[in-house]
Amino acid sequence: MLTAHAELIDRLGKEMETATGLPLNWYEVLLHLTEAPEGRLRMHELADTLLLSRSAASRFVDRMERAGLVARVRCEADRRGTYIVLTEAGRRAFAEAAPIHLDGIRRHFADLLDDAEAARLEETMLRLVDAVRSSP
Repeated sequence: MLTAHAELIDRLGKEMETATGLPLNWYEVLLHLTEAPEGRLRMHELADTLLLSRSAASRFVDRMERAGLVARVRCEADRRGTYIVLTEAGRRAFAEAAPIHLDGIRRHFADLLDDAEAARLEETMLRLVDAVRSSP
């Protein structure tokens, strides 16, 4: 399972970077921000979503901010808090990258499974995620 995941991520990452210049993990951030209410997340929410420490997420966002894809905006309700928001360039990058990512997922993963296999895999993976999240 780990080998299949690593191979898939490596292949998707190479395809994404070749086609768009965007690292796959940057695409993941853009995806989460696109799906977030108002296109923004608090730094701790983004860190939790990415399974990173807050300091690692902050360094990650620093690089994306320098590239113009995201921006930090002060939270009005909590002046110590910061939102990470999509910029217009971030929206354009996501719009360009999303079809490439979806095509890669289809070619390297979804097309390899029939409907019954996909359903069993989904059920198994959800059960594993629930077990990991509920264990101490």
